[in-house]
Amino acid sequence: MSHQYRVRNHEEIHFVTFTVVDWVDVFIRPAYKQLIINSLTYCQQNKGLEIYGFCLMTNHLHLLVSARYPARLPDIIRDFKKHTSKQIINLIKSENESRRDWMLYRFQYNARFDDRIQEYKVWREGYHGIECDKESILFQKLDYIHDNPVRAEIVTRPEHYLYSSASNYAGEAGVLDVVILDRGFTFIK
Repeated sequence: MSHQYRVRNHEEIHFVTFTVVDWVDVFIRPAYKQLIINSLTYCQQNKGLEIYGFCLMTNHLHLLVSARYPARLPDIIRDFKKHTSKQIINLIKSENESRRDWMLYRFQYNARFDDRIQEYKVWREGYHGIECDKESILFQKLDYIHDNPVRAEIVTRPEHYLYSSASNYAGEAGVLDVVILDRGFTFIK
């Protein structure tokens, strides 16, 4: 992983993206989406993850996150990806999944190129963490996250997409609790 994208300040807000290998559209069924929401909620409640924004698309997840001291963001991310990888494979095997053989083949094929992975590799390596140490960067990333389903032509307005924090920012209940950031956010160094 490039040093440019390494998390240095674990309490700083970071924009991170997790991408499924080969851009496989895993998150098109409710069970897979709910797995991600439940896992993020667990990390919030038990691992010190603070979520300021998110958007779960069919093959990737965008987050604006930080870690509450003494938690370390890279550790939370590692554990999240490891847990969700195993659970996604279990769901593929147990759900009525028409793409089961193809998906398992793609994940098995990608595992062959990573000595640390034994059988299946779901997530691409890394997470491209970008520190949002300026208000302009922070809100550019938040807007980017929320506009993702609009650019993909899934919805016409960001707050209409269920698996995003855009509804939280529009004053509505979302599928995941987030810390709402106000424009004019003060950065304390």
